[in-house]
Amino acid sequence: MLFNSLHFAFFFIVTTIIYFLLPHKYRWLFLLAISCYFYMVFVPVYILILAFTILVDYAAGILIEKNPAHKKGLLALSIVVNVGFLCFFKYFNFLNGNLTVLLGTFAAKNPIPALNILLPIGLSFHTFQAMSYTIEVYRGNQKAEKHLGIYALYVMFYPQLVAGPIERPQNMIHQFYQKIDFDYDRVVSGLKLILWGLFKKVVIADRLSLYVDAIYNNPTHHSGISSIVATIFFTFQIYCDFSGYSGIAIGTARVLGIDLMENFRRPYLAASIREFWGRWHISLSTWFRDYLYIPIGGSRVNVGKHMRNLFVVFIISGLWHGANWTFIIWGALHGTYQVIELVLNKYILKKDPKQPPKKGIATLPNFIITFILVAIAWVFFRANNVTDAFTIMRNIFTLKPGPLFIGFAAGFVYSILLIIFLVVSEINQEYFQNRYSLMYNRMPAIRYTGYVLLIVTMLMVGVFNGGQFIYFQF
Repeated sequence: MLFNSLHFAFFFIVTTIIYFLLPHKYRWLFLLAISCYFYMVFVPVYILILAFTILVDYAAGILIEKNPAHKKGLLALSIVVNVGFLCFFKYFNFLNGNLTVLLGTFAAKNPIPALNILLPIGLSFHTFQAMSYTIEVYRGNQKAEKHLGIYALYVMFYPQLVAGPIERPQNMIHQFYQKIDFDYDRVVSGLKLILWGLFKKVVIADRLSLYVDAIYNNPTHHSGISSIVATIFFTFQIYCDFSGYSGIAIGTARVLGIDLMENFRRPYLAASIREFWGRWHISLSTWFRDYLYIPIGGSRVNVGKHMRNLFVVFIISGLWHGANWTFIIWGALHGTYQVIELVLNKYILKKDPKQPPKKGIATLPNFIITFILVAIAWVFFRANNVTDAFTIMRNIFTLKPGPLFIGFAAGFVYSILLIIFLVVSEINQEYFQNRYSLMYNRMPAIRYTGYVLLIVTMLMVGVFNGGQFIYFQF
């Protein structure tokens, strides 16, 4: 079920009303039932996979807690099951296809056929969330959950089931036990997040996608300047698409009285790649930090191993996003950025790593450089294949001659104005704490004017056939 659909609007209104009418002791069951329905709207049979992994991890958590002497093996078994399903559905055909190419160079034939399988939606997200549970139980930071229904709800809670945020059990499970009363201010706060998230998706992201798709789906037919514009547009498209989803998810949960973690914090106002990753997809960044980067040594090793650790994490992050060499190159670029930044700060600029980043106009060059580096990496993330990615890169860096593709002129102008509006809004939020925001103004008349303007703009220039969110494919 897509957040940007009338189906979801009806589902959200009806289920929220029923949720608050129900006695507290039945709410977990109701939430679990509607979460199952929410997931089964996509491909019903895949809920069996989710159910199986839920049973495995539920049992693993209890056994890890009861058998400390064997907890390492039990954790390994749980991880193997989770990662095994992920690898089979997401990476089997990718690995098998590369094996076919490799054998072909030696005039050999691959006897293993490709499989006609669909990737279960949100598999990467709920797999990582389930793994965080067993790891935290293993580490003693979370008690094993004895209530199967509550644990299943932790994995399947519908607002963040498909594309996060990837929650830790310490933050979430206890909230399902708390009695939640209807709170007007909390509901209004959640609805504001939903409204702003929808605006970013259907007005900004899906509007920009019309131009981006035209260029990236036919890169050989367009000029360098068109490729540059499309890349800048995609940089904002993917941000508004994914942060829009996260905003709707967090807002929906907040209406129900459940707090989810912040997943985006104005990443394009970052003055370094490291800061960018502290602001972009925070739930995934912190997952990799806590469960991969630190366990393999993190920064508590010599410089060579530190650089290796950074690079390994970003290669795996790229692979997590998709079974395609474009994502691996995207991850490798960010790993390279991090390594260069580490060497630059440690040996050339000799910066104190504990010193907080500077703010203000003096860091503008850093903002611009960081944005350009991130945008270059997004070329590989968006391109349909490696060949197209390098075609677009060649168009950009040789400034391939040709006219600027405009497409629908009014739509092109809307896109520029929407990006400016977004940047101004982000600056207002970052530096002025929403002082100049209509939606967060103290005066009710101004606030309601802001709500109406957003809704009217959505109806006038929104793209309502933009389809699913980009991160649903991961």
